[in-house]
Amino acid sequence: MMYVRLIVEFDGTGYAGWQRQPNGLSIQQVIEEALAKLLQSPVRTHSSGRTDAGVHARGMVIGFSTHKSLPLSAFREGLNRLLPPDIAVREANEVDASFHPRFDAVGKWYRYAIYRGATRSPLHRNFSWHLRSQLEVVSMQTAAASFVGNHDFAAFRSSGCEAKTTQREIFSFSVTEDGDLLYLDVRGNGFLKNMVRVMVGTLVEVGLKRRPVDDISRLLQEGDRSRAGRTAPPHGLCLMEVWY
Repeated sequence: MMYVRLIVEFDGTGYAGWQRQPNGLSIQQVIEEALAKLLQSPVRTHSSGRTDAGVHARGMVIGFSTHKSLPLSAFREGLNRLLPPDIAVREANEVDASFHPRFDAVGKWYRYAIYRGATRSPLHRNFSWHLRSQLEVVSMQTAAASFVGNHDFAAFRSSGCEAKTTQREIFSFSVTEDGDLLYLDVRGNGFLKNMVRVMVGTLVEVGLKRRPVDDISRLLQEGDRSRAGRTAPPHGLCLMEVWY
């Protein structure tokens, strides 16, 4: 028995998210079908987490077991020949059978991109949230610092979140400018459903002066989702890296 860990990059634009869906094409389905062709037997994968429809990844980690022993290069080059252009295996490693991509993870890095150009950008449209309004970046940076630490993030999750606890630790949250792009990078030990997108939507309201800078602390204490900002669009979000 061989247990393999893959690091996968994908453009999530045309997919219903990572997890298999009854009425939409998922990243998991496409990868498992490619693995079945490569290994000539059905394969069930486990991932480091779920991504919603339209969300991208540079460092999604998946794992699976197989009775067929192949060189690691076959899991990278071989799979990439079978996968569509918007999904690619970046790395393949053999790991211990006890490894689990989700439960063994100790941290994740997400990046959210906001495009601030005066006109729409065909090159950025699938990978950033286009906001023409002027944003107060310094205010957003100050507010983002309030997320750092161990907090109850009940106010920053979707209504469909089934997590047993809403306590999470954020290691860092930076807001940086790169020309017309604004990058919001958040690193933490775990994230609730839509948590990053709700945090981004709330920070955008701070940047638009629709919410005071110190409002983040109040939201963390009250835990009321209805008082936090909107859920930012999925296409601006990318899972950059998972740590073990």
